[in-house]
Amino acid sequence: MINVMAKPTTTRTLGPLHLEDLEPHRFEDLIRQLLYDFRQWRQLEATGRSGSDEGFDARGFETSSTPYVGDGDELDEDQRPDNQISSTSERVWLIQCKREKSIGPLKMKRYLEGLPSISVEGTYGIIFVAACDFSLKTRDTFRAMASSLGFSEAYLWGKGEIEDQLYQPKNDHLLFAYFGFSLRIRQRTLKTELRAQIATKKKVARTLSKNNSVLVRDSSDDRYPELDKDLTKERYQRGRFRQATYIGCFHDGVHLLHRRSMAFLDYNGINWDFAETYNHGKNGWHDDPFESASDLEDRLQVVNDVWDALESAERGWFEVTVVLPYEHILAIDEDGDEVAKYPHLYVVPHHTVEEIYSYSFVDLRAIDSGRRVDPEHSTRVNRFPRNQPAEVK
Repeated sequence: MINVMAKPTTTRTLGPLHLEDLEPHRFEDLIRQLLYDFRQWRQLEATGRSGSDEGFDARGFETSSTPYVGDGDELDEDQRPDNQISSTSERVWLIQCKREKSIGPLKMKRYLEGLPSISVEGTYGIIFVAACDFSLKTRDTFRAMASSLGFSEAYLWGKGEIEDQLYQPKNDHLLFAYFGFSLRIRQRTLKTELRAQIATKKKVARTLSKNNSVLVRDSSDDRYPELDKDLTKERYQRGRFRQATYIGCFHDGVHLLHRRSMAFLDYNGINWDFAETYNHGKNGWHDDPFESASDLEDRLQVVNDVWDALESAERGWFEVTVVLPYEHILAIDEDGDEVAKYPHLYVVPHHTVEEIYSYSFVDLRAIDSGRRVDPEHSTRVNRFPRNQPAEVK
């Protein structure tokens, strides 16, 4: 079977966060809030908001406890003096934020060399954060410079590290506050969508019967079932409703037989043609109230004459199957109406019927041998009559 209307399947993913679009102080606020769980802080100061930041944008005071180390004569913890259970000290951290699109090794070196000595002296650690990605050389430069400046600990956060933290469930509120979307809300939405698709699939399978007619209708098309009396064919072409034959429910959606026509297949396995003026795929023309019975009989007779003139080995079927995604089905009318007395599938609004299908595929095979031909346009020949330009079957 050959796919003739393949559309690329869209995979739902999250695009990169535009950290560089945040206002500078907002970027600093975001980083400071991400840091609250980084260490046990006594205080985190937003020094950058004052305008006189002494070379850094935030300063953190970490409470550090050092366990008591005995002198050989160990006492139980409840027997030790209070001042010997543990000692508490305070570590000072510098946090520097750069909302830049790129920082190379030389620029990184200048930034660290530019830190005032009064800010670096006695400081335990540094966290350098930027809204960009860092090369390996830039990261190595940062570590070497931080070590030479006497920092005991040094961390470099680029765009990847920031995004990793924002996508953690505990920081979902920050993701929503700064970028306007929430993974939790997204997950709930996906869950709701999946439940709706499964419910639709079950209802379709329960309601429709294989090889029976269905009517696919645009839920917003208020012209149904009227056709233009003077330009019936053209109006039918514009009408956003079509009869089809139900095949079944599959992983990708509802499969519908869109066309089944007599076909010609040459012995060479290349040349082919099909009877586009008559569609046997409709489950009996009495089920289609939008066609003229007399006109159909005339067209069928012409097609049969061509068919009878073919060698038996040259006769085949040309079938087009379309796939209707479950999420495109809004409602199912099991009983239909007085015009089309079979189930109706109401689908999302669209300009043309083809828009609602994710893709279609063609099967062109011989009746006797089952051999198949690739229906390429360049190898199609003239055996059956063609539709007039305004006619759509």
